[in-house]
Amino acid sequence: METVHARTVAEVVAVASEPGRAPSPTVDIAATGPQRIRLTLAGDLGTGALRELEERFADRRLAEAVEWDVDMSGVGHLDLACAYALLRAATERPANAALTVHGARHDVRRTLRHTGFEAVAEIGG
Repeated sequence: METVHARTVAEVVAVASEPGRAPSPTVDIAATGPQRIRLTLAGDLGTGALRELEERFADRRLAEAVEWDVDMSGVGHLDLACAYALLRAATERPANAALTVHGARHDVRRTLRHTGFEAVAEIGG
């Protein structure tokens, strides 16, 4: 893993979670090379996390990256609002940027498909 800036190598932020749900959602944005980003999502991503997710998805590193690697293996639940937030972020990236989602559980992949996410990304298991 290359060091781009001390702060961009690994930055983990816990976002607001829905009351009574566990584990708390997290978003990790890490530069893995020049213009390459690993976006790791984990926890239960419900409407209580939406505002914070949208703020995190506005990170300039995402807009500048030509390759997104999205790890969703730690996501227990993804509601439609959060899936649409991810879709909006994905559609704002450069047109030639590759986006690959991996590790998503069946129900998370289904939610992504409901948003039309597969039109902008390759979704693996």
